[in-house]
Amino acid sequence: MITLLPGQAGDDFGRHLTTLLGWREFIATSLGQPMVIMSEAEYEALVAAAESDPSAQEKKSAYDDHRLNHHARLQVIATSTVRHTVTCGRRLIILNRGAVSARRGLLVSGPANTGKTIALTQLGLAHELVDRRRHPGQDERIPVIYITIPPAATSRMIAAEFARFLGLPVTRSLNFTDLTEAVVGVCTTARTGLVLVDEIHNISLHTRTGGEASDTLKYFSERIPATFAYAGIDIESGGLLSGTRGDQIAGRFTSVITHQFPYNKEWKGLVAQMEETLLLHQHEHGTLARLDRFLHTRTGGMIGTLAHQIRGAAVDAILSGAEKIAKSGLLAVDLDIASGRDRPNNPPTAGGKE
Repeated sequence: MITLLPGQAGDDFGRHLTTLLGWREFIATSLGQPMVIMSEAEYEALVAAAESDPSAQEKKSAYDDHRLNHHARLQVIATSTVRHTVTCGRRLIILNRGAVSARRGLLVSGPANTGKTIALTQLGLAHELVDRRRHPGQDERIPVIYITIPPAATSRMIAAEFARFLGLPVTRSLNFTDLTEAVVGVCTTARTGLVLVDEIHNISLHTRTGGEASDTLKYFSERIPATFAYAGIDIESGGLLSGTRGDQIAGRFTSVITHQFPYNKEWKGLVAQMEETLLLHQHEHGTLARLDRFLHTRTGGMIGTLAHQIRGAAVDAILSGAEKIAKSGLLAVDLDIASGRDRPNNPPTAGGKE
């Protein structure tokens, strides 16, 4: 029986992916029916009625809030990187079924804003759905764990991240051994088959604490019969794969490299797919598709920046009442600093190396 920490239900904390409740909400949202937009006539009638009728005004506000929430959530687009990550991850999970030790893992690495977390969580979603189909109604199972590595993480901090996801209490009186044993016990009982570890670049093997943190992850991977998948920024050029510990990681992990997208057929398809997710009443279909080169130039081909650009413009369109996105609306959305920097052109291949 898992004891939930105070505040884990019904508030914003409970919606974080790094908690079991938050992860399950993410799965439920992914499986939910998409919002159906009103017809133009229905919406115009509601807008007109809202000017004098408080109940209609409340209905319009709720409807607009639903649309704002829709655009606030990152609409997942099946990029080649996401598909490649899920394929590699599913293959490793199957190959690891018969492994007693030295299970192989997956490492997703690349620049910021290139879709690493999306790829990682989509792998988790795919595994969770497979597990639910095979074991229907077994709510006590926890097929997937998702944690992020804190900056300057220590061994105890990493064990605490596992415990917090599972809802286990983390107190000062609980020593490191008791904490790790509790995590391993719950994961084994709950049949955890996939552990997702994000922000892995926060571990540096050049420091003592970093080395110990890496050893803790290795310990969990040996005790928990699960496939481990890491994601982080430019891992191969960082310190995670250096030295003896780094050699062990490199020898066990398959890598998938994420990158900025070149302006090509796939980029055009990504823009078109994102445009399909818009819930705006006056937006002319194909507007963003015609601006795909402009969007590529402005975002530097970064999928995360593209998503922020379009979602932000959609939010502005609802709040302003414009109900459509034009080039001027896109320019009004402030982007991240990195999107304005010059970047070397990356090759158009989307996979990685195995």
